[in-house]
Amino acid sequence: MKAVFVLFDSLNRHLLGPYGGTRIPTPNFDRLAARSVTFDKHYVGSLPCMPARRDMLTGRLTFLHRSWGPLEPFDNAFPEILHRERGTYSHLVTDHFHYWEDGGATYHNRYDSYEFVRGQEGDRWKAMVQPHWERLREKYHARQFSDQRRSYFGQNIINREFIKEEKDFPSVRCFAEGFDFLDRNREADNWLLQIETFDPHEPFTAPERFKAKFDTGWEGPIRDWPRYGRVDELPEECEELRANYYAVVAMCDHLLGELLDYFDRHDLWKDTALVVTTDHGFLLGEHDFWAKNRMNLYEEVAHIPLFLHDPRHAARAGSRSDALTQSIDLAATFLDLFGATPPAENEGVSLCAAAAGPSPREGALFGYFGGAVNVADGRYTYHRFPEDLSQQELYQYTLMPTHIFSPFTPEELASAELSPPLDFTKGATLLKVPVIERSPMYNNYGPGALLESETRLYDLASDPGQERPLADPGEERRLADLMTRLMRANGAPPEAFSRLAFGTASGGDHG
Repeated sequence: MKAVFVLFDSLNRHLLGPYGGTRIPTPNFDRLAARSVTFDKHYVGSLPCMPARRDMLTGRLTFLHRSWGPLEPFDNAFPEILHRERGTYSHLVTDHFHYWEDGGATYHNRYDSYEFVRGQEGDRWKAMVQPHWERLREKYHARQFSDQRRSYFGQNIINREFIKEEKDFPSVRCFAEGFDFLDRNREADNWLLQIETFDPHEPFTAPERFKAKFDTGWEGPIRDWPRYGRVDELPEECEELRANYYAVVAMCDHLLGELLDYFDRHDLWKDTALVVTTDHGFLLGEHDFWAKNRMNLYEEVAHIPLFLHDPRHAARAGSRSDALTQSIDLAATFLDLFGATPPAENEGVSLCAAAAGPSPREGALFGYFGGAVNVADGRYTYHRFPEDLSQQELYQYTLMPTHIFSPFTPEELASAELSPPLDFTKGATLLKVPVIERSPMYNNYGPGALLESETRLYDLASDPGQERPLADPGEERRLADLMTRLMRANGAPPEAFSRLAFGTASGGDHG
């Protein structure tokens, strides 16, 4: 068996042709759907970027006990299991620079080899001691300009000075490195290649030929990086931001097409699996919001695309699956493809089996650490928030105390305690670190970032746009009970239940 795993970032399901999207031509996603199983009810798990990747690698939900952080000593990463059990060679090609920050530094080393393509967003790539800040200030919109050295905005502006031609774009270089691996190794057996690109994550930067298709007539400074929060821009500015996202998705479709051409040219379909998905979606003004992290986990963010070509079941090409699946299923899928055994701590199921069988789960649990706990059952979504986000008992359980940019602060660690092992930590005692408002994560991707905190129930059958919260106490009780069962199965700590007024982990009032 051989496998290629393509992971995009912030790719919106509803804009892709196979899911009914018409605003952006995506002929190569259409080609992919004709060659694979398209999953219609695939959901996220833990969010945002690195929590999602921890779920993917380990096959476990992590948001109930940990925010953004590294893989832990007790985690099972599927590339290591494949190496240990089947001798499978794994290679990562990525421009996702979060792997090289404090909060992601243990992920890429789980692969046999890796290639880091530089230059995306705030990647600390090119060094310019005295940039021409005044010239650059005129070039970029004020909301995405900074002359601060360690600002993502400032570093991105410098990086973009070195990305001039289409071949320079990081996502283009990622796929080029992927083709280099395939040229050298496609005749070999027993390997997994992960091609992972930060696009279409913001800033929405694409070569001019992709932007030209979505020209808005905008004559202002570069405007391709929306802020996280409520929409307050003028309509023409909103259109320019959206058009730039569309351009990056069009580029991603083109790059996918080059990979499909490679599969066609070398007949890889007969012996090489192909999995294509994303970590989460991105709001482009829906619900009056940009981005993610700060609002309720609406369908645009939580309901994501997934395509699977399994060469062992070629007859499934072009079919669709309505099985309820989520990101934690990827680890079990790759283990299944290569004949390895999922560890006891794995919560996922193989998508290879789900593609032709009944739904593997009653509900999909997902969320941000410290925010709502959310559940989808294929028809309803239920989003349960603590009564007061600023007054809740909340702890991080970890042996790797780092945030995205920095270690935990001494102030955070001053009140840390030792916690007995959780169900999935293989007997390891943990640090139990209380979350404080002065934590570096609190206002970035934790409870302090949230602008919405109202518990809601939606019926997707009658309200697919989630515009009208539903008042149905019976359904809410049913989904609250489902939520607590899934949390219990995940080994969530006791306070995860009490913060949602669920009583204790062993039961209680779910009203």
